[in-house]
Amino acid sequence: MYFQWPEFLWLMLAMPLLVLLYLWLLRRKKKTALRYASLSIVKEAMGPGQTIRRHIPPALFLLALIAMLLAAARPMAVITLPSNQQTIILAMDVSGSMRATDVQPSRLVAAQNAAKAFLADLPRHVKVGIVAFAGSAQVAQLPTINREDLVTAIDRFQLQRATATGNAIVISLATLFPDAGIELESLQTGRDRQRGFSLDQERKEQKPFTPVAPGSYASAAIIMLTDGQRTTGVDPLEAAKLAADRGVRVYTVGIGTVDGETIGFEGWSMRVRLDEETLKAIAAKTNAEYFYAGSAHDLKKVYNTLSSRLTVEKKETEVSGLLALAAAALSLLSAGLSLLWFNRIL
Repeated sequence: MYFQWPEFLWLMLAMPLLVLLYLWLLRRKKKTALRYASLSIVKEAMGPGQTIRRHIPPALFLLALIAMLLAAARPMAVITLPSNQQTIILAMDVSGSMRATDVQPSRLVAAQNAAKAFLADLPRHVKVGIVAFAGSAQVAQLPTINREDLVTAIDRFQLQRATATGNAIVISLATLFPDAGIELESLQTGRDRQRGFSLDQERKEQKPFTPVAPGSYASAAIIMLTDGQRTTGVDPLEAAKLAADRGVRVYTVGIGTVDGETIGFEGWSMRVRLDEETLKAIAAKTNAEYFYAGSAHDLKKVYNTLSSRLTVEKKETEVSGLLALAAAALSLLSAGLSLLWFNRIL
């Protein structure tokens, strides 16, 4: 915590003077009380427990003054608040390796079920879009608050060959920033890349923008789930740099076999390996996090964690209002107790 106007804290030095003034007033009242014929009459009039009670309202009022001075100094603190996240893109791997059953009942079904549970836990005002990717990436559902449309899009997934993780990130960014000039077709088909078209060249053709700090764009985030390493398409680290320049966090979720496994179906087989190193690098470059899910239960826990991370966030916020509220409550409590016990305010 720090204070924007710390000079007001010098007024705290007056608090001991107020305590001394209060003690002086007590001594003065005590001298006045000695004029009575018997001090026992005074004590009897005050009643049992009144000696302690008489100090409570002034103590509460002193605490109220301290809270007021702290509020005047404009304290800043990091507190947890509801996130202003408005759009989340789920980029989900639908490559052939997602049919593997090392995650029951299969990687794809586990991912679909976890994604649906994630949607159910999100606040209704948060828009969600779906990007499906394998050898290419396409928008399965534009961002919407309609959870039924999102579930339908997830249930329509069709497995394909190859894995283009970089394309998934760029298509997700193009969905978040439809007016940014990010060319979707050239990235999906790969024709321009075959002609030597690079992502740096594409950046030059996009509308100019000023890069921001990674993770600073609080209105949207991307969650990418994959079980394999990139085999085609845009370099995922270049795509992550594009996301980082726009301040968009890319949370990565790895599912399946880390060491690699040979999966066979329909008369052919392929070797799949989870590229954790790249997924961690993507998350780190965009100021996000990487999660590994080795089972369906782990995957649900990851999505639950992401749901809590994306619906609340820690922010550096001025808390003067809270201290002012505390000061008002203490003042009212002090005055109320004084009226209740002594029929006067302090």
